[in-house]
Amino acid sequence: MKIGVFLLIEPFASVETQLQCARKMGFDSADITDTNSGASMLGTAGFSPTVSLDDNPFEVKRLFEKYGISPSAVCAHAALLEPSSSAVFSSAEIMKAVQFAAAIGIQDIVTTETDPRSEWAQSLSYQEQIFITAEKLQVPVKMAADYGVRILLEPHGPVSCSIQGLQDVFDRLGNPESLGVNLDTGNSWLGGTDPVEMARVFKDKIHHIHWKDLEAEWEPKRGTLYGCGFSTIALGDGVIDIKGVCEVLKDSDIAGSTLEIIGDEDTLKRSVNYLHECGL
Repeated sequence: MKIGVFLLIEPFASVETQLQCARKMGFDSADITDTNSGASMLGTAGFSPTVSLDDNPFEVKRLFEKYGISPSAVCAHAALLEPSSSAVFSSAEIMKAVQFAAAIGIQDIVTTETDPRSEWAQSLSYQEQIFITAEKLQVPVKMAADYGVRILLEPHGPVSCSIQGLQDVFDRLGNPESLGVNLDTGNSWLGGTDPVEMARVFKDKIHHIHWKDLEAEWEPKRGTLYGCGFSTIALGDGVIDIKGVCEVLKDSDIAGSTLEIIGDEDTLKRSVNYLHECGL
């Protein structure tokens, strides 16, 4: 399993600057971390590590190759519980990400429903949450199958942070092979689920991993937050059973994973070493 890094190493810096930093640290794999539809003002100015899904994907591939780094996944985190709007990252953007990834040989597109933000989204019943999530994924998942790629749901909301919620979405969509799981060790734990148990249940559906550990100060917040973005500590320094996840998945056919950690070079390298010590 490759261990890559998120391209958010330097604040207010371009994708190319992030790739330069990742290469200096010895990484040869990274997620396409931030994506947008259309143009980005800050991205155009070089102050944001965002990739436009309307860009020529082969230009992005060549940029990664320039620094000897392979893109491991395309992140297309959405807000699937929110009312449909052209101003909300949702089905249309996931579909663009499918085409973008398939064009340059990237297997996995990572998305999620995200926690409900609007009053309308917060009022949804559990069954409505399952339905609206599945409905907004139905066409993208079918498109992913046609393009030979996968959409991976990452724990980052009330549905995806629950083992039952994930399974209900899979069932509602007919358990297609083009839909899998991107296990996020930090987000699943913070959402109130045991990431080791999630790894056991979805072992055959997990195709990518976002690694992060969290400190004990996060424990009172478990079950109240759906995702914390990034960790600031090395793997093994927190309270999450990273070793247990590794034990479950070490014999899985998972090609890539990513450190979702904001920290200095030592923090990132210690995290890589910890995963190697755990058998990855």
